[in-house]
Amino acid sequence: MKKNILLLTSLMVFVACSTKKDAFINRTYQNFTSYYNTLFHGNEALKSELKAKKKEHKDNFYDGYIEVFPQNSLTTEDETISLMASQFFGGENNQNQRNTTSSFQIAEEKALKVIENNSMIFKGIEKNKEIFNAYILLAKARIYRGKLFEALDALGQIYFTMPQDKRLPLAKIYEGLIYTKLKNHIRAEDIFSNLKQDKNLKKEYQKILSIYHAENLLYSNKKEEAVEQLDLAMILNKNRETRSRIAFLRGQILSELGKKEEARESFVTAYKYSNDFEFEVKSQIEIAKTFGINDNYEEAKKYLEKISKKGVYTDRKNEFYYALGIMANISGQEKDAQAFFQKSVKEKISDNNIRGLAYFEIGKYYFNKEEYLRAGAYYDSALVVVKHKNTLQKIKELSSNIKNFSKNYYLIKKNDSILALTQMTEPQRIEFFQKYINKLKEKEAKQLITKQEKSKKNETQNYTSIAFASFTDNFTSQSQKSNKFYFSNLETIAKGSKEFKKIWGNRSLNDNWRISFNKNITTQEIENTTLGRNNLANPRRFEIDYYTEKIPTNKEEILSLKKDRDTASLSLGRMYETYFQNTPKATETLFNLVEQNPKEEVKLQALYSIFSMNYEKNHTEADRAKNLILQNFPYTPYAEFVKNPKKNNFTQTKDSVRDIYQKAYEFFTEEKFDNARELIINAIEQYPQDALIPKFELLNAFITG
Repeated sequence: MKKNILLLTSLMVFVACSTKKDAFINRTYQNFTSYYNTLFHGNEALKSELKAKKKEHKDNFYDGYIEVFPQNSLTTEDETISLMASQFFGGENNQNQRNTTSSFQIAEEKALKVIENNSMIFKGIEKNKEIFNAYILLAKARIYRGKLFEALDALGQIYFTMPQDKRLPLAKIYEGLIYTKLKNHIRAEDIFSNLKQDKNLKKEYQKILSIYHAENLLYSNKKEEAVEQLDLAMILNKNRETRSRIAFLRGQILSELGKKEEARESFVTAYKYSNDFEFEVKSQIEIAKTFGINDNYEEAKKYLEKISKKGVYTDRKNEFYYALGIMANISGQEKDAQAFFQKSVKEKISDNNIRGLAYFEIGKYYFNKEEYLRAGAYYDSALVVVKHKNTLQKIKELSSNIKNFSKNYYLIKKNDSILALTQMTEPQRIEFFQKYINKLKEKEAKQLITKQEKSKKNETQNYTSIAFASFTDNFTSQSQKSNKFYFSNLETIAKGSKEFKKIWGNRSLNDNWRISFNKNITTQEIENTTLGRNNLANPRRFEIDYYTEKIPTNKEEILSLKKDRDTASLSLGRMYETYFQNTPKATETLFNLVEQNPKEEVKLQALYSIFSMNYEKNHTEADRAKNLILQNFPYTPYAEFVKNPKKNNFTQTKDSVRDIYQKAYEFFTEEKFDNARELIINAIEQYPQDALIPKFELLNAFITG
């Protein structure tokens, strides 16, 4: 003990007596105090926050690529959004955001404090080697906070004050990372390429360099080179988790490049090294996606079904069924695929996005079968849960098209039914509705029996709980028993909410909610609204007069129904072509409309549309439409056009008319439909023989649609 005290006292005296600030002892003392005091605590703050972020992190397997080091994903944009959210929203999430920011802020403040108190610059050169670590800590803290330009400033100080330090390559690696995040991929590539040329680069630096370089190449759309760098990263990095993530990212890139077999090998490696349950499941799904037509379907199916039954995976069956469906689709096993997708949506949800993708696959099946309305119902379900941006955008477009289509489809169906009833005699109507009422009574009787059976079953199941409830009533206060206020009864609220949704669907809380446009309205709701269905049973529903008295008798009203039906049929025919590229169905629909003897204007537009969509695809149908135009409308511009469809100047057109058309088309693209229609109608009236009139008519039809 005496020896230690003597040694320590001597050291303190020696330091105190040192007059030269650049002395070795002084530098050593500054290194010691800077690291083991402030810098140590700064690094610990950074590590603890990164550890917490890593625990909370959930990989997005659906948008873009996963990151090998996910804690580096915070960018300036993310930081801005987070700070904006913290200003507008309170509560636990806000507190978490403040804690995250403060932890990185603590690391930044500690690094700045070390630099301020312990820096030893002599003749422009930093003598305290721990200051390098302080600047690296400062740069990293700023990267995580999204302060990328300030992080570059920190690294710049290293280059300026420590130009000969052997650790400069580490600073350069972080500089390259910052430029990648700033999307300056060319500058980042220059930095990474120069570092690659250093043959004496430490292995620990090579590990992270290979990963950051690969990611920069990937975001520069140099995917082949990115794969090469990931191959190198796989060799250099021995950590299991890192290797698993490298392999998964490599598989994602190879899948995009169409190299399915190599991608499969990567996903198998990702599965092999994974110590994360989520990664294991997602790796298996990606392996299924790489299945080839020539692969053994039965063997692969048996393998996946076996895995899905393992104890640890039983809660993820819906994801494995989705994978099996994808695999069956690729191998041409359509029935198997649909069976697996149906099983996937019925199983317990473990991943909402997988549920949405399964709905999407079922919808695609019906879409390809030309059952567009049925497909629309599944697209509506997918929209609620899908997170993948590209897929979501595609589903939104398809769903929107089908909804527009369904409005016309159900309007035609309704008006056709009413028009058919107007053509019946009184006895025929009575017979028709009597049959309908008989079926309705039979249906309601069956529903009542089912309801009673279910009620009896529930009564039996709840007997014990009811008995227990009556026993515990003694412990319930009188005020609670007598409380009959609606919102105090959870069962009543649940029933009321369910009934409301049956009638009105999902409605937001705002004024005029009954008539306000609901953006999330489903295809089923459009059908019910158009056909006048609701879930409220009318007390007169078993009376024949209840139905017959609604049949229109006024001639003008009947003509109006026919006109609406014909206009909807014209739009429907064009939608088959525009939305679904189904020319045969479009042609059939429009010819059916022509046979219904609509108004001349509608008939002409229908024939013109048939000719336009068929004259390069189906000469037979195009000639049939052409002959009908020439026969019924010989002196119109349409007739001139069908005789010479490839001739640009078959009749004269004025520049002023062309300008009107361009302006009308601009209004159409901007969805200013009333303005466009006004220009079109005026042009048709003023220039009935102009060569552009068919185009005006077509544009007008699109506006109507």
